[in-house]
Amino acid sequence: AIALGRLGNDTGLFCGLSNDFFGDGLAEALKDAGVSLKYLRRKDRPTTLALVKLTDGHARYSFIEEGSANRMLEKKDIPALPRSVTALHFGSISLIPEPCGGTYELLHKRASKTCVTSLDPNIRAGLIKDKKKHLARLNRMIAVSDIVKISDEDVLWMTSSKDLAKVAKGFLRKGARLVAVTRGGEGCVVVSKRFSFELAAPKVSVADTVGAGDTFTAGLLTHLRRGGLLSKNGVASLTEEQARGAAMFAMKCAAVTVSRAGANPPWAKEVGL
Repeated sequence: AIALGRLGNDTGLFCGLSNDFFGDGLAEALKDAGVSLKYLRRKDRPTTLALVKLTDGHARYSFIEEGSANRMLEKKDIPALPRSVTALHFGSISLIPEPCGGTYELLHKRASKTCVTSLDPNIRAGLIKDKKKHLARLNRMIAVSDIVKISDEDVLWMTSSKDLAKVAKGFLRKGARLVAVTRGGEGCVVVSKRFSFELAAPKVSVADTVGAGDTFTAGLLTHLRRGGLLSKNGVASLTEEQARGAAMFAMKCAAVTVSRAGANPPWAKEVGL
């Protein structure tokens, strides 16, 4: 949400957010990035804590989230979305536990009928106690997602396959319209029913990779929106040239994030907007 807001998009975040001082700090960070707070559900529960260890620039995560404000997000918390909301993005650890996992899946299913839906599985294997159950949820969501962004590591965890294009085409058969598989410093593979291509990543000195995938997604959605393509028909009818432009911009944004410490995505002016 912060990456989208910094890139100049009209953005809001729906999640459970604690009333503690961590929650206040998170709300302030969102506000500073131009993200609307009206969809937040503030709760008298603790904030999820994420611990990150960097090894050669690559992140390992540990989360403390039992009974947290976001984990306890319930179906009754789902907001009525105005027509001005045209796209929603889902992913990561919020899809694992209950009740928040079921809450987000229900919103995803409802919104997919009229809005562009984007999904990033963003696997955190150490938190997934029931792999079969989580895979079933992800596959249900892939089937009604317009855009699937997934890393090569997540593909391996989900399918045990290193054939990225083959897996991406499998996601298309399930129902996705556009699949982008990121490969870190090696670039990305982008597939639709109309085309398939690979792109090399910009060369950059890596400080750490925290937030790289999220920034890629924000860049992809931003480029599509600015091109008038962030609609269900727009995504379904993308040309290869349009998809290449969006993917290149997404990698340009991610390159800024990995070049500096922490999850610190670029502002619009840093990527020429």
